[in-house]
Amino acid sequence: MKLGFVIYGSLDTLSGGYMYDRLLVEYLRAQGDTVEIISLPWRNYAAHLTDNFSFKLPPNLDILIQDELNHPSLIGANLGKHPCPVISLVHHLRCSELRPKWQNDLYRIVEKKYLNSADGFIFNSQTTKSVVNGLMINMKPSVVAYPPTDRFGNAISEGAMEERGKKKELRILFLGNIMERKGLHTLLHALLILHPSSIILDIVGSPAIEPNYAKQMQKFVTDNHLSSHVTFHSSLNNQPLKQKLQQAHILVVPSSYEGFGIVYLEGMGFGLPAIGTTAGAAREIIEHGKTGYLIEPNDSTTLAQHIAALAQDRNLLTQLSINARKRYTQQPSWNETAHQIRKFLLDMK
Repeated sequence: MKLGFVIYGSLDTLSGGYMYDRLLVEYLRAQGDTVEIISLPWRNYAAHLTDNFSFKLPPNLDILIQDELNHPSLIGANLGKHPCPVISLVHHLRCSELRPKWQNDLYRIVEKKYLNSADGFIFNSQTTKSVVNGLMINMKPSVVAYPPTDRFGNAISEGAMEERGKKKELRILFLGNIMERKGLHTLLHALLILHPSSIILDIVGSPAIEPNYAKQMQKFVTDNHLSSHVTFHSSLNNQPLKQKLQQAHILVVPSSYEGFGIVYLEGMGFGLPAIGTTAGAAREIIEHGKTGYLIEPNDSTTLAQHIAALAQDRNLLTQLSINARKRYTQQPSWNETAHQIRKFLLDMK
């Protein structure tokens, strides 16, 4: 097949969505397909809308995949007859994120118009599929293909989890770009409630996406004398990231919304119970009280209670770690998922 893939910026961007896109491109190319990356520049939402006056669908392709993140730039190009099937890869909808209603009402109008312009969909979760189906009457072909979570392989043994759980200090890992949607403020407020003496928090994620928010979080840590317990590491990948996952006891990413939450399953591969929120698809991964906990968005008080319980009861921590690891092993491999996507694309050709 000859495919095009529309993204913003670079395919090497460190995020769960871009990792999905990148590994899908690598898989397709390994099967002998040609994949042309069509990169549009990152700008603000209003500026992206102006792309509709200039961007055109490329000719001479069998399939064009569009990352739904690019939706404001693509409505104009998708109008009318398509030179090839247009498949939207939906990680999550912008209008699902937590923000003032009037803003989401605007995003909902734009996203609905874009979604109606696509010929088919790749969804990263059942939750994302349900959200899209709730926004439009969707009778178009689609496939639910869960993101890659097995890049670290067989990362930890049960014995290693038990030994890690005996260490006095409880190490928490926050893994995600430092942006308001990821909920770092909720975690930092929970630490303030706990007055930590034996808790260490490692924050791994880029501060460049929302620099003002990142500065606020860094200032919060300094102003509340948490610097001896909290370390900002910026983005990490491969072995440095693997080391942080091996050292941690729990993974906490209390996002206001996740279309799937690759990070929760990657943490579970290292036996890390995950704490996420009830908003979005985290509930497809985290079984409350068994593999981690689900809290309401912005609920620092309940988050602090769960952290305190795991810090005090190491048998509970070990049991949740074992359960988390078992949940990880039940996830389909990326090769299985990518094969499913390619079959869908061949059927759409």
